[in-house]
Amino acid sequence: MSDAAAAPVHGGARWAERLRAYRERLNVPQPWQVEGRLVRMVGLTLEAVGCRAAVGSRCLVESSDGKQIEAEVVGFSNERLFLMPTGEIQGLEPDCRVIPSGRTCSVGVGVQLLGRVIDGAGYPLDGKGGLGVEQFRSLIGTPINPLARAPIRAPLDVGIRAINALLTIGKGQRIGLFAGTGVGKSILLGMMTKYTKADVVVVGLIGERGREVNEFVQKILGEEGLRRAVVVATPADYPPLMRVHGAMVATSVAEYFRDQGLDVLLLVDSLTRFAQAQREIALAIDEPPATKGYPPSVFAKLPGLVERAGNGDHGEGSITAFYTVLTEGDDTNDPVADAARGILDGHIVLSRDLAEAGHYPAIDVEASISRVMTDIADPGHLELARQLRRTNSTYRQNRDLISIGAYQRGSDPRIDEAIAMHRPIADFLQQGMDEAVDFKTSLQQLSALFPGAA
Repeated sequence: MSDAAAAPVHGGARWAERLRAYRERLNVPQPWQVEGRLVRMVGLTLEAVGCRAAVGSRCLVESSDGKQIEAEVVGFSNERLFLMPTGEIQGLEPDCRVIPSGRTCSVGVGVQLLGRVIDGAGYPLDGKGGLGVEQFRSLIGTPINPLARAPIRAPLDVGIRAINALLTIGKGQRIGLFAGTGVGKSILLGMMTKYTKADVVVVGLIGERGREVNEFVQKILGEEGLRRAVVVATPADYPPLMRVHGAMVATSVAEYFRDQGLDVLLLVDSLTRFAQAQREIALAIDEPPATKGYPPSVFAKLPGLVERAGNGDHGEGSITAFYTVLTEGDDTNDPVADAARGILDGHIVLSRDLAEAGHYPAIDVEASISRVMTDIADPGHLELARQLRRTNSTYRQNRDLISIGAYQRGSDPRIDEAIAMHRPIADFLQQGMDEAVDFKTSLQQLSALFPGAA
């Protein structure tokens, strides 16, 4: 061996060797840079081997025609990754390339979203061009310390007389709208988007029919309502992952505006279809069903979504959220409805009997409750609301006797009052879809019904 070869490396030569070794380490592919291959596809679930990616991150699956399909990692088992596509999956075949992207789910946010309609991936659906947003937020929000949340102290004017007077909503409240199909749920939501005293309205249409999405935007919301609103639409024909993301995108957008100190009205239609989409995903990756076909992850996702709404830290804005809950067969005790009642700050029940009788909005005031009303309404207001509920309940309990003529007037003063007040109360609880009744007027009209009660 020559003296030059045996000589130790000193000074600059030593640093050159270290730099070379460092560069070699940089050239080693990271786990998310290693490509894999598609080995199995069952339903909408893709299984890939040969690559590594974290749950919630995105991968690109290359189809036979060279098209790249985006998919999200929803689970894993040993060396296999379970992927769920975010779009169409035509053209896939065995051994397609699976390329981890290293990206996680996020959505662009900013004032540029006002007046726009986007999908669950944050892409525009309204044909008005790009969004031009410069900020991005994760679809998974950061939990707020419950002790740091500002308390609910101020009422929110939603423009609906029955809700303002009898089910007063507070800024930062989360409330459920329980309804079957065809009882005026979408009309009521549209009225609230136009008449609620909020700075920004965010609407999440999750799992709706495509026709209803267009009708809601064009007819119910209208140009005036859309001007201060953001609509997130993931219709029923979208993959289940996109339907889940639709609710999460709507919540992330609402969180952005709340963090700017604004009062936000968040409407998610519906929480049930969000749960059904999560059930499809969970069952596809072999999670065992627990309650009537719903896996445990569904009931873990519901509070995770709902708890992101509400008031922010002290001095920040608020998100007042309405979540519609579809009651299958008008059964308010199905698993999703029962779980939603336990995590929400109240519920408004729409009655099919009232809707069939032409009573709109078809709010069943006896079955509905706002859990924060006692904290934000004054004693006189509360007494008037109790008086209306008592009178209305008395009439309904004795309706059969009254309708067949079996009740004799004068037998019971309470029933006599209920009969006399039945028509005025029914008129008070009804409201046209083009009619807005503010909070102050609602209380004045309630007081006029029972002038001596307060």
